[in-house]
Amino acid sequence: MEGIIMQAFNGISLGSILLLIALGLAITFGLMKVINMAHGELIMIGAYATYVVQQIFSNYIPPHLFDLYFILAIPFSFIVAALIGMLLEYVVIRHLYGRALDSLLATFGVGLILQQTARSIFGAPNVGVESPSFLKGGMQIAGMTLPYTRIFIISLVSLCFVSLAVYLYKTNSGRKIRAVMQNREMAMCVGISSRRVDMTTFAIGSGIAGVAGAALTLIGPIGPTIGTYYIVDAFMVVVVGGVGMLIGTVAGAMGIGVLNTVFEYWTNASMGKVLIFALIVLFLQWRPAGMFSLRTRSLD
Repeated sequence: MEGIIMQAFNGISLGSILLLIALGLAITFGLMKVINMAHGELIMIGAYATYVVQQIFSNYIPPHLFDLYFILAIPFSFIVAALIGMLLEYVVIRHLYGRALDSLLATFGVGLILQQTARSIFGAPNVGVESPSFLKGGMQIAGMTLPYTRIFIISLVSLCFVSLAVYLYKTNSGRKIRAVMQNREMAMCVGISSRRVDMTTFAIGSGIAGVAGAALTLIGPIGPTIGTYYIVDAFMVVVVGGVGMLIGTVAGAMGIGVLNTVFEYWTNASMGKVLIFALIVLFLQWRPAGMFSLRTRSLD
């Protein structure tokens, strides 16, 4: 029984990480139909932003305030990644709307540039980020130890998801994003600036990727290629859940996370990944649009 509970917790933890990584991709891919292969590098930017904040606190802030660095690093990672995402959208992506293959190749090139930039600034070897003292150790439940870092990540993902849902469904700016997502031409006819919506959406998606990078620093060391380990899984989550659907992103992330943990427990890491890919291929043969699809009145 304890083993089942622990595997379920590990699956939810992995699903939460995938959800945080895929949230930003879900809204940008769903709105602009741009295949952003540089999304992983935006995650890397958030991770290195957290590392920079840690270094500042280590060198210039009194030691008794060190634990505050991670609380400040989360919004800092969001802001830095959002600003770089806005720059990427303005310089590159806005010229490639409606050209999926070109956007894929261009953002792949941008990702390589960002990786090399990180190597030039921070070096090629991985660097470690020390967890604050309040996240060390774990919670004892029925003889099991649930790490505080994993519990914190699950809580952070829940907060990000609720905040994004409130923004999209309860604010005027969020309703404009949903309107453009459902029918861009009609939204423009009623006075919505699709250009401003595109930049805002890309900034939010990039910022969430930065927060995901900050969360990944709690799991292990970070390096220039940290984002590339998760980008394929993030696209799988978005496609399986349904492009542009928040509830589908949650379902896809949790489903892939739990099943991946179960398969690895029964077999091994490599075979578990193979089984996940096989299930996804079979599922998409049955439901090509994913678990949830956006219904509109626009004509194809």
